Amino acid sequence: MTRVRFGFVALSLELKESSPSKTMTYASFSKLADREAALGRLEQIANTNLHNTLRLLKHCYGNDIMVYRFSSKLIPLATHAALEDWVPYDKLAEPFQAIGQFVKDKGMRVSLHPDHFCVFSTPREEVLMSSIRDMEYHVAMLEAMGLDEKSKCNIHMGGAYGDKETAGKRFIQQFSELPARIRHRVTLENDDKTFNVAETLAAAEAVGVPMVLDIHHHWVNPGSITEDELIHYYWPRIVATWTRECERLNVTLDELPVKIHSSSPKSLSDPRGHADYVEVDPLLHFLQQAKQHASAIDCMLEAKAKDAALFQLMDEMKAKAQQHEHMVVLNNGAIELS
Repeated sequence: MTRVRFGFVALSLELKESSPSKTMTYASFSKLADREAALGRLEQIANTNLHNTLRLLKHCYGNDIMVYRFSSKLIPLATHAALEDWVPYDKLAEPFQAIGQFVKDKGMRVSLHPDHFCVFSTPREEVLMSSIRDMEYHVAMLEAMGLDEKSKCNIHMGGAYGDKETAGKRFIQQFSELPARIRHRVTLENDDKTFNVAETLAAAEAVGVPMVLDIHHHWVNPGSITEDELIHYYWPRIVATWTRECERLNVTLDELPVKIHSSSPKSLSDPRGHADYVEVDPLLHFLQQAKQHASAIDCMLEAKAKDAALFQLMDEMKAKAQQHEHMVVLNNGAIELS
């Protein structure tokens, strides 16, 4: 039996006035003559974002959704070079701790996804330093919540810079030099243009982090991997990266399931773009094959319609379950496959 839980990213289309990503531009910040007052305004916006994040978590839990990705924009301008001396975590300690306590009390799985400019394959020192600063910010938020290393930050390897093999080796070297505090928070995901499943998995194994399989990215950037090879050769190795991480953390795969991402192509002319909703048949086809190697899978939906896409997918799963004896819908956010 394989349990599959579904989650969504950051924003809700169902919960009104709940954005966790309210912000202020640096141009607006710099126009304020009183810097302390300007920092206070940033902290006020961050407090609103954290308040809305807790509302979103309660919305998730009330709808049986146990997997959620935080917005990376919880603290506006947190990584801006002009604000390097600003450390807002003490003043935001209460809302951060409330979020973490709710996550722990309810047994939810949460994560972060640093933006695309967080790249460790870069040949440029200033970009590497910026990437490290961005990772420090994301890890600091999880620490402020009091969440342990089961809560991860998901990243891509980065660009090829004209020589993918060299860039891959550079990723491994530069990532390996990061402090354990950062390395132990990371999962590595295949991307839709550059590093495919085989290349990303090799890097994840080399640096000792779990790999997140994005099945949409694989469909548009498969390399030479066939469907049979994906399921019977690469997928068991991906599961093994999670097994090793569970052993390191002394937890089970049921406590820290293998994680995948799913979305559907926006259109034939834009296959890499994400559609509003997720097509149920291709996702279910993958899950029915993947179940033989994993007893628990968490599937993050990266659909533009956010939680509305998850609710629609679950309605379609319920209809499918009427036709499949090896599929049971457990609740509004999970299914079981036998």
